[in-house]
Amino acid sequence: MRKLTTSAADLVAQSRARIEEVETPDLIDMVEDPSVVIVDLRDIRERQRAGFIPGAFHCPRGMAEFWIDPDSPYFKEVFGQEDKTFVFHCASGWRSAITVAQLNDMGFDCAHLREGFSTWEAQGGPVERSDLDWE
Repeated sequence: MRKLTTSAADLVAQSRARIEEVETPDLIDMVEDPSVVIVDLRDIRERQRAGFIPGAFHCPRGMAEFWIDPDSPYFKEVFGQEDKTFVFHCASGWRSAITVAQLNDMGFDCAHLREGFSTWEAQGGPVERSDLDWE
């Protein structure tokens, strides 16, 4: 097996050391705040299985850098709102930590949900479920 010079866990730890992390109860308090945009990086199948935060904008992980870049042909207007606070999340906080570090490096100010969606519902966060069957 090939030995990596940096593990995925190392990337997450390095990212977390230099980004803003939001705790689950704090983001639960922000769900209704119109100045906060919650961005869900999870795969559509994860959202289908586990549900999603009501009002969260879905941005697949592989498109984040392209969707936030106003010079990209894939730019999404939601990311052009200068008066908003953006909080990204994935399932456990790993993908979102790396993503937020990368986006911050690009000059896009954002934070991430430290524990991800994994503890959201158990801590009292609202969850919406879809009737769509993606299996």
